[in-house]
Amino acid sequence: MSLTSALNTAQSIFNNTGTQSSVVSNNISNAGNKDYVRRQAMLTTSLNGAQVVKIDRAQEDALLRQYLKTSSQDSAQQALLSGLEDLKSIVGGNDYETSPSTYLGVFQQKLQAFRTTPGSTVAAQGAITAAQDVANSLNNASQSVQDVRATADKQIATDVDKLNTLLSDFEKANNAVKSATSSGADASGALDEREKALKQISQIVGVNATTRDNNDMVLSTSDGTILFETVPRTVTFKSQDIYTATTVGNLVYVDGVALPRGSGSTTTGQGSLQSLLQVRDEIAPNFQKQLDEIARGLVSLFKEQNTAAGPTYVPGLFTWSGGTVDTGATAVAGMAATITVSSRVITSQGGDPMRLRDGGINATGLVLNTTGLSGYTTELDRLYTALGADIDFDPAAPTVGFDATTGIDSNVSIMEFATNSLGWLEQYRSNATTAAENTSAALSRSDEAYSNETGVNLDEELTLLLDIEQSYKAATKILNAVDEMLKSLLDIAS
Repeated sequence: MSLTSALNTAQSIFNNTGTQSSVVSNNISNAGNKDYVRRQAMLTTSLNGAQVVKIDRAQEDALLRQYLKTSSQDSAQQALLSGLEDLKSIVGGNDYETSPSTYLGVFQQKLQAFRTTPGSTVAAQGAITAAQDVANSLNNASQSVQDVRATADKQIATDVDKLNTLLSDFEKANNAVKSATSSGADASGALDEREKALKQISQIVGVNATTRDNNDMVLSTSDGTILFETVPRTVTFKSQDIYTATTVGNLVYVDGVALPRGSGSTTTGQGSLQSLLQVRDEIAPNFQKQLDEIARGLVSLFKEQNTAAGPTYVPGLFTWSGGTVDTGATAVAGMAATITVSSRVITSQGGDPMRLRDGGINATGLVLNTTGLSGYTTELDRLYTALGADIDFDPAAPTVGFDATTGIDSNVSIMEFATNSLGWLEQYRSNATTAAENTSAALSRSDEAYSNETGVNLDEELTLLLDIEQSYKAATKILNAVDEMLKSLLDIAS
């Protein structure tokens, strides 16, 4: 080997090790960065020796697609579970101490106590107070359900704004990738930025990514609507500040196409948006209808015969803003929000609690105990029995005994209906919890598999750094040998 060849070899080694050490150092400094994909300097050998031809990025498209899918599923399931947890908090803790069902049970007990001592004003007052607690619990639960819907609506608005921002970031990164690819430059940094935006997008909406010429990428939602193609598509949503039982939430539109909501306790939704729509437009309204049916049942059970012109029956102990007794066995939207106990039995409002025993709670209601007998229990017996008797709730049902409007059995007592409402919510939440644990585990496995292939392993990088150091030492020895030879030649020449 000539001295010139030796010097060229050493120079090549120095160039290669310099590039390699820079790449390895960059890898090590980003070891904890989840959005960084490992790089490697690729060498090739020719007649001119070894040289770095490109910086290779450890890209794994199949694993990335799996990660995006599990990320969307987990985000959707966690958003659904969060909404269900909010609904559960409305009815108290594990004992459901603030639920209408609990207060109905207490009311039934107080009514029984009043039956036992029909002449006791204290017992009468206890029954009226328990009835007020039932009405208040329905009022509060109804308001809280609508608060859950309003909160979901605000989160939808936040996610839509974030999604539009991420699509804008994705456009910038995608343009940088195309520019670097077409010019032959290293596109690794731009690819990392694009992938980072893509991962965050997948948490908000299910996304499918397709790569075209020049590393250009096209994004579509899981149902095929284009999210990004050259430029981002607009995602629109109009938020509402106040929700009532009759409020219909606005839809989310992707490039003018409505985004469908998820369904089921193991939600079909992909990304948080679809699950938030499911909570706002399906689950919370369904629970609201159950509350409204409890309220309607109470007004109907405690109605009184009307002695004046007009309807046959008028509200008795329980009344509501509509001031009527529904006769169609159909859910009345928002009834739970306005149900109240008649002021004519509330002592603090000048009422007489004994009207619960005697009848005539309504100003036009029929008085049954016309002589004021202290031992009169006929009406109390009827009311107590009615609480445990089967009644017809909303009959719109696809199969016998199941209510499509509320999601629970329709031909049961009001006590059982209230209990079943809790059971429905708890079963939904329990199933969603199990599904959330599964999606979380799947995401963890996908993340681990992707990180193992694309992430930085410090042990591997440090080992590679030692190899680079050995190459550098070898080049130094060659350089020293050439230096000694040149000195020897100069000494001979002199």
